[in-house]
Amino acid sequence: MKMPKKSNMYCPYCKAHSLHVVERVKKGQASTLTRITRQKYRHTGTGNSGKFSKVPGGDKPTKRVNLRYRCTSCKKAHIRPCFRAGKFELVEA
Repeated sequence: MKMPKKSNMYCPYCKAHSLHVVERVKKGQASTLTRITRQKYRHTGTGNSGKFSKVPGGDKPTKRVNLRYRCTSCKKAHIRPCFRAGKFELVEA
C-alpha cells in the first residue's frame, strides 16, 4: 500500500483541517523494570518455551501499521486506529 507523506486532515487540537505529516511509529526501547521482564528470568521453565504457537492456525499473515500524524500548524501529533497491510510505504505526492 502506498500512502502520501503529507495529507490534509482534521486536527483534534486545532479543531480544524490542516496539513499533516505522516510518519511511521517505531518501537521504543523496552524497559527492564516492567513486571513481565522480571518474571521472564524468574520463571524460565514455565510455559511452552516457544515450541508451538498458542494461537490456533498460527500467526497473522499481515502486521498492523501504526502511523503518527503531526500537524504542521500546531506541531502536535495524534494517532488514528491502525490498519493491516502486507506492504506499506510512504511516497511523495
